[in-house]
Amino acid sequence: MATIFSKIVAGEIPSYKVAEDEQFYAFLDINPLVKGHTLVIPKREVDYIFDLEDNEIAAMQVFAKKVAGGIKRAFPCIKVGEAVLGLEVPHAHIHLIPMQSEKDMLFTNKKLQLTPEEFKEIADKIREEIA
Repeated sequence: MATIFSKIVAGEIPSYKVAEDEQFYAFLDINPLVKGHTLVIPKREVDYIFDLEDNEIAAMQVFAKKVAGGIKRAFPCIKVGEAVLGLEVPHAHIHLIPMQSEKDMLFTNKKLQLTPEEFKEIADKIREEIA
């Protein structure tokens, strides 16, 4: 059975896409910790990030680096943090989170409630910075 992330890649579930190539897809987290919180996933369905082939995990990091650069330019921050948790969705993914402090990376923090218009504006801003 396809994961929610596979359904997003297939276009069966809408997302706020910020970047895509043949292997990977990046889109806004629908329950963001801060504005710009983005997920990077492999299009190939793999539950555990360390089950990816070595070349895939390396390519995923390079793709994530490009996305992080766009996030940092769109949402000026000290650094873009990276987190791999992966218990909530059985599909490997990286969280990219603009940080002003390490507290911005606490997943116990209250999530932002954004409107569809705000999500679209954030995704557009990041996409423009990646281009």
